Amino acid sequence: MFPKPIEKQPRAAQITYQALLPLALLLWLGPLLAVALFSVKPAADFTNANYWGMPSSFEGAFNYGQVFFNSDMPRYLMNSFLITVPTVIGCVALSSMTGFALGIYKFKSNLWIFFLFVAGNFVPFQILMVPVRDLTLDLGLYNTKTGLVLFHIAFQTGFCTLFMRNFIRALPFELIEAARVEGISEWRIFWYVVLPLMKPAIAALSVLIFTFIWNDYFWAVVLTQGAESQPVTAGITSFNAQFRAAYQLMSAGSIVAALPPVAMFFLMQKHFIAGLTLGAVK
Repeated sequence: MFPKPIEKQPRAAQITYQALLPLALLLWLGPLLAVALFSVKPAADFTNANYWGMPSSFEGAFNYGQVFFNSDMPRYLMNSFLITVPTVIGCVALSSMTGFALGIYKFKSNLWIFFLFVAGNFVPFQILMVPVRDLTLDLGLYNTKTGLVLFHIAFQTGFCTLFMRNFIRALPFELIEAARVEGISEWRIFWYVVLPLMKPAIAALSVLIFTFIWNDYFWAVVLTQGAESQPVTAGITSFNAQFRAAYQLMSAGSIVAALPPVAMFFLMQKHFIAGLTLGAVK
């Protein structure tokens, strides 16, 4: 059922693996390295078709200074934080409660309700584009950070509920039964018994949702416009109009936009891996 570890493979397979792994890593990191290289080049290198060679001069400080002090990048970054952080909190809070209800209580329509949460994840984004945009216009939420946050919470809660429900069902049910015997209310069982055990899952889910929402481009373009409410993924496209195809500045802006989710992952790496692997070994 599971692949054989590479250490137990024939010697020829091990050598092939060791030879192809650096190549795969280079192919994976190639676009990112290219963007990082472009971000420190002067504009003249692009005019002279020096795309892949070494920079004629390193203009990294100037390029990144332009991004931070001569554009709306700080505002776009702040918008992304104001959209992503409330979304993560809302999704984790709602899915923790719904996951607890669907994972602990056994009632007739439990499975059907669970299917309703999961079914939304199979609906293509493009089908929802027009009705969601019209709904935000009718509610006065179009081109607002609040509208984008509410939509992301509504759409991401289905996946989060799937994650939390399956995690909670793997917890020892005897703990909950013992708490009930002691006369503890269901709310206190959730808060003092189940929630502390969910910390690794909450950390893993928070990293995933933070990355999903931060990197979202489709809904950022559909539901917002302008520097007042657009997140950084959509805001970078405005560099085309502001800097007239200044690829070095667009590359610098892309690197800046990619740093927060990378930093989030490394800060939460220990908890993220613990949440994904919890229960893998009995």
